[in-house]
Amino acid sequence: MKNNVPFRKPLALPALVIALMIIPSARPVMAQEAAAAQPGGQQRLSIPGSFVRVVSNDEGYVILGYSVANASVGQEWMLLEVGLTTQPQVKATLTRHDFAVIMPDGKTVTMATQQEYNAAGGKLRALNARANIQRQSISYFPPWAKDACRVGFFSDTSQKVRMMTYDQVSLDYRRACVGRLYFHLPEKIQYGQYYLQVKFPGSTIRVPFRIMTKEELKQAKEKLKELQKQAKEKAKEEKK
Repeated sequence: MKNNVPFRKPLALPALVIALMIIPSARPVMAQEAAAAQPGGQQRLSIPGSFVRVVSNDEGYVILGYSVANASVGQEWMLLEVGLTTQPQVKATLTRHDFAVIMPDGKTVTMATQQEYNAAGGKLRALNARANIQRQSISYFPPWAKDACRVGFFSDTSQKVRMMTYDQVSLDYRRACVGRLYFHLPEKIQYGQYYLQVKFPGSTIRVPFRIMTKEELKQAKEKLKELQKQAKEKAKEEKK
């Protein structure tokens, strides 16, 4: 069992692309205000799956998978699967201090350290085992990102063959970097709106994700199907 995400061939993003407002805090602001206030330009959001979010700006590109997190309500550890790359001709080096989760109450929780990961022991081994079973693909990279790359902030010390741990990941537009991020949340995972915050050298991307109740998930899936249907119909019209 390895805690890195296996690389798969990048999938084409669906036609469904939604303009997303930049979030300076847990409170949304209008898109036109955000574009003026936030370096990197207005964020763009696409939703290829119920638990997958893809957000980009003029500098970076972040793919988030959070199916395990949504199934971990009441637990102290949040596991997020992430894909990272940059826009063409852009390079960036991100450290573990550049990642955080914004809680529903607006509090910011920084990513755990390898030492904290080690101390959690069996809790995270069980979480990783669950993630290996119920993972959704996060291989929704742009076409220019084709070279596999590991986001190696964490390594499972229980494995016979232990992978190296790194405090940073180097990105450029040709690299499709994937891995798992861990956050220790003393207040535990609860239902509500969260954001994964990723600080690039010149801008910050905040990826919205909601820990949903069963009813909210049902409604979200129905809405996603409808939006995808509209996107397909629009694509057919454009081909005529």
